[in-house]
Amino acid sequence: MKNYLSIDQGTTSSRAIIFDSNLALVSDSQKEYDLHYPNDGWVELNPNDVLKTVMDTLGDVLYEKQKIEACGITNQRETTIVWSKKTGKPIYPGIVWQDRRTNEICNKLKLEGYEEVIKESTGLVLDPYFSATKIKWILDNVEGARNKAENGELLFGTIDSFLIYNLTKEKNHFTDVTNASRTLLFNIKSMKWDDELLKLFDIPKSMMPKVLSCDSTFGTLSIDGNNIPIRGVIGDQQAALVGQNCFKSGDMKSTYGTGCFLMVNTEEKIYKIDEGLLTTVAYKLEGKIHYAIEGSIYSCGNIIKWLRDKMKFFDKSEESEKFLNKNGSSNNVLFLPGFNGLGAPFWNSDIRGGFYGLTQDTSINDLVTSAFQAITFQTKEITTILEDYDIQISKLLVDGGMVNNNKFCQALSDTLEKEIVKPANVESTAMGACKVAMIASGEKILDIKNESKLVYKPDLNFIDAYKQNYVNWKKYLLKSIKN
Repeated sequence: MKNYLSIDQGTTSSRAIIFDSNLALVSDSQKEYDLHYPNDGWVELNPNDVLKTVMDTLGDVLYEKQKIEACGITNQRETTIVWSKKTGKPIYPGIVWQDRRTNEICNKLKLEGYEEVIKESTGLVLDPYFSATKIKWILDNVEGARNKAENGELLFGTIDSFLIYNLTKEKNHFTDVTNASRTLLFNIKSMKWDDELLKLFDIPKSMMPKVLSCDSTFGTLSIDGNNIPIRGVIGDQQAALVGQNCFKSGDMKSTYGTGCFLMVNTEEKIYKIDEGLLTTVAYKLEGKIHYAIEGSIYSCGNIIKWLRDKMKFFDKSEESEKFLNKNGSSNNVLFLPGFNGLGAPFWNSDIRGGFYGLTQDTSINDLVTSAFQAITFQTKEITTILEDYDIQISKLLVDGGMVNNNKFCQALSDTLEKEIVKPANVESTAMGACKVAMIASGEKILDIKNESKLVYKPDLNFIDAYKQNYVNWKKYLLKSIKN
C-alpha cells in the first residue's frame, strides 16, 4: 500500500496528513497560528508562523527514510506574500484574503471603467479580496519595494508559492492554475499572466511565479531524511471540489471553514454571471481544464470563533450546538456577518456586523442561533442565483469543520429546502490535494468512492419559519447596505 502526504495550509492553522492509496487516514497533525488586525479592515499573518506550523506538522507525521510516494499541497487562496529573491525573507506581513485595506484602489479603478475588462479576462469581480491590489499596496507602501521589484529583486506568491520556495531543495518559484486564477492578474481563457492587467496594477511580471497544471512536479520536499516529490498543488476550495469527487458538470460542494465557499463544476463552459458570483478555474488535471462558478462568503467559522473567544458564550466551538434553538427560531434576532464586509453576491467592503431585534428577553441561544442562520441565509442567496441561471440543485455536498454540527446541517437543509450530504471524512480539502498527487502518480482515483456519513432532509415542520426568518434577514441586510 502506497502512502501520500497532504499539506493543508488554512487561514488559521496548518495540517499535515498521510493517506494511503485507498484514502484512509494514516497519521495527522494540526497546528494553529494567530492572525493580526493592525487597523480596521486589515488582516495580516506572519509568513514565518505559517512556515513554522507547516514544518512542525510535517515533523509530527514523518519519520526518517519513510516511504512517501508523493506530496500534494492545498492552501488558503488570495493571501499575498512578497519576499526577497536573494534572502527568501518576506518584506512585509502576509496580507490575508479577508483584508479590505485596498478598497479605495478598487473604487478608483471602478470609476475609471476597468471593472468589466477585469471580469472579462479573469472571471472575478474587482474587489480587495483578490491578490492584485494587495501586491500593489505592498509595492507602494513598503520603503524601497517598488524599485527592488522593478530591478527583479522581489517575488510574489500566494501561500502555495511561498511554501514551494521554502520547502523545495530547488527553491522553485511556482504556482498552479487555480491559485493563479485568484490574483486578478491571470487570464482564464489564455491561461497566462495577463500583460495588460499587470500594467494596470503596476506590477512587474518578473515577480510572478511560473504557472503549472495542478498535477505537475513542483519540486522535491526535503525533510527528516526524506526526499518527497511534490506532484500536486491546488487552491483549497478547488481541492475540496476534487475531494468531494465533483468531476462532472453540475456537481456542487460547499465548504464551511473560516469562510464559506460554494463551488459548482461547469467543465469546459465559462459562465458569465452578473449577480456577484465568480467564474474561476476548477482545476487542470491530465491536460484538461475545468471551470467552476463560485460564491464566496467571508465570515463563517470565524463567527463561531468570535462567539467563543470574544463573547465567551462557550469554551469550545463544538459546544455551540447546545445553544441553537430547536424550533428554527431566533426569536426575531437577526445577525449581519459583516466583520470584514460582505462577499458574494454583494461585494460590499464598507459594511460591518451587528445584531438587530434585541429585547430584554433575548438570550444567548437567540444570539448564537441568529449567527448560524446568517450563514445559512448567505448560502441561500448564492443557490438562488444559481437556480436563476438554470443550474439545478437537488443536493449540496458539504465539508469543513462546521458541518460536524448536526443542528447547523439540518438548519441548512431546512433553509435551502435541499438535501445536505456530509461525507464520512469531512476533510475534503486535504483529501483533494492528496487525490491530485495520486493522479500525477498514475493512481486511478475515480475508482475510490466517498462514503456518505449523513444525509439531512428538509423538515417540513420548520421550513416556513426559516422562510420568514430569511425574508426578515434580507430586509435588514438590504437596509444596512443602503444606509
